Amino acid sequence: MPVDHYENFPVASLLLPPRLREPVEAIYAFARSADDVADEGDAPAVARLARLHDYRLALEACARGEVVRDESLAPMFARLGRAIAAHALPVQPFRDLLGAFAQDVGKTRYRNFAELRDYCRRSADPVGRLLLHLYAAATPENLRRSDAVCTSLQLINFCQDVGVDWRKQRIYLPQDDMARFEITEGDIDAGRCDARWQALMAFEVQRARAMMLDGAPLALALPGRIGWELRLIVLGGLRILERIEAAGYDVFRRRPVLVRPDWLRLGWRALNYRNTA
Repeated sequence: MPVDHYENFPVASLLLPPRLREPVEAIYAFARSADDVADEGDAPAVARLARLHDYRLALEACARGEVVRDESLAPMFARLGRAIAAHALPVQPFRDLLGAFAQDVGKTRYRNFAELRDYCRRSADPVGRLLLHLYAAATPENLRRSDAVCTSLQLINFCQDVGVDWRKQRIYLPQDDMARFEITEGDIDAGRCDARWQALMAFEVQRARAMMLDGAPLALALPGRIGWELRLIVLGGLRILERIEAAGYDVFRRRPVLVRPDWLRLGWRALNYRNTA
């Protein structure tokens, strides 16, 4: 699942087996911290990239079982290193996350969906892949479906956060989609929710929904608590898409999020999940 989307779907919830909470929290702490380097504060780009390079060096050291020399990073990476060693986690997904975070420092526009999908492959998909390795369920088909769920969640987050991202001078809507529906950056700056914007957002919502439904059967393939956790994640993403549609695609004036009544709805839908998948 994308790091940004943990606000909607809590990490290491009670549905996770207790033995997996520590490594899941270690993965999340790494991803959240590195993401904050790229996104938070007012440090110049060169300083952000230099700090992410420190993370790369620390990651390679902990993957080799070596002590991380940077004292400010040592505790986090010692914890991460224990998770990598104990569960034989692949290191490449962590590298991919750092590459995506570094890309965020300098890249603010995406020409087309293929370019955006490549970003999601590194910013979102690695977390799901790492979780499948933790669950000893990283089969090719499970990995494919996990990628679909994770990228969908990232796309949903982009739809939620058009206004938030604009304030960071970023646009994660593909530029060719915007041109197709005659949307300009001026429209986003003005928060203009007219028929053109609604048509664009309807297209983006449908693409995210199709990807989510493609990955949804993964929740039925995973046993016990893990499967139930994923059901709620999938259903929560679909519910946010419903909220975006119900708001007439106006994500400028009120950011669509899950609220307390939604969780009762999601619980009922989880019991009838086969109809979703």
